[in-house]
Amino acid sequence: MPLRTPLCDLLGIELPIIQAGMGVWGMATPPKLVAAVSNAGGLGVLGCSGLSPEEMRRRIRETRRLTDKPFGVDLLLPASLAPAATTRSGVREDLRRNHPEHVAFYESLLERFGLSETPVQDDIVISDTFVESQIAVTLEEKVPVFAAGLGDPARVAPRAREQGMVLMGLSGSPRNAQRQVRSGVDIVVSQGTEGGGHTGRIANFALIPQTVDAIAPVPVVAAGGISDGRGIVAALALGAVGAWIGTLFLTAAESDMPDLCKDELVSGIATDFDITRSWTGKTLRAYRNPVSQAWAESGLDPLPTPHQRVLMEDFLEAVKATGRWELFMNAAGQGAGGITKRRSAGEIVRDLAREAEEVLERLTG
Repeated sequence: MPLRTPLCDLLGIELPIIQAGMGVWGMATPPKLVAAVSNAGGLGVLGCSGLSPEEMRRRIRETRRLTDKPFGVDLLLPASLAPAATTRSGVREDLRRNHPEHVAFYESLLERFGLSETPVQDDIVISDTFVESQIAVTLEEKVPVFAAGLGDPARVAPRAREQGMVLMGLSGSPRNAQRQVRSGVDIVVSQGTEGGGHTGRIANFALIPQTVDAIAPVPVVAAGGISDGRGIVAALALGAVGAWIGTLFLTAAESDMPDLCKDELVSGIATDFDITRSWTGKTLRAYRNPVSQAWAESGLDPLPTPHQRVLMEDFLEAVKATGRWELFMNAAGQGAGGITKRRSAGEIVRDLAREAEEVLERLTG
């Protein structure tokens, strides 16, 4: 049975498979990965959180050079941010003045792991002004699909509709899905707590059907813990029209994630991936490593975004500078427990479709 749903017609794609727009400073979803997924019949999505408008524009144009198929851009639109300066240097000053115990712990982590302080050089911090500049680039470049990976997409909806852009919003609860629909999204991505990155508290078997019922007839795409064709078919059975898949694509040959991080996903089991606020200040599922364990044992409550994010991005910059990838934030979901090998993005898409079609044939046979 062919794997085709109404999502394919809505997005102009061949298969109801979407590669999640993951951030991690652009390493997770470079243009070559996004284009490879779209060329294979799915929808590739650029994760652009934290990228400057200039870098976003470059990546969008590079993706267009590599594919003539639809693709998307994913941005974080935080509904609430802690009061903070609008520059990285300003947030650092606030950290030193008002949160000296957190700064001292950050410095102790550098010392514990033998790292030299290597602060991020740009002065970018997620703020309403910065996010608006990112949105402007997405609209100017007329990207076919816009995904709000976090927060309220209401500010984008009227402008997206004017130019025929499909608007997607990620949600972790039926109530939040209803808010997304009121904001004007065309598709809700319903992500269970099994997923990687910023995630909620409800598991998919409860979340997806409840979300489908709550926002019908708006289509729902399932996310979280999907790593093979069986997961796609299960999502369809629960009422979704497709799958939003992240962790599996982190292991793709075209992903720029470090090899050690990819190997952690291939070798890890579901219980190796914990939810923590230590990396960004918001709940985020990632591979358990010595840094997240140190925060858990510190007795310190992680700060809200953007303070915790700025603090830990400086730490991660020191990790990058020395290649100590075992200390890096490897955001990923519990579906990693089902990943057994590394493949190209095209192979991943084709294998997912073949596995799903085989399951559908067996169930209807």
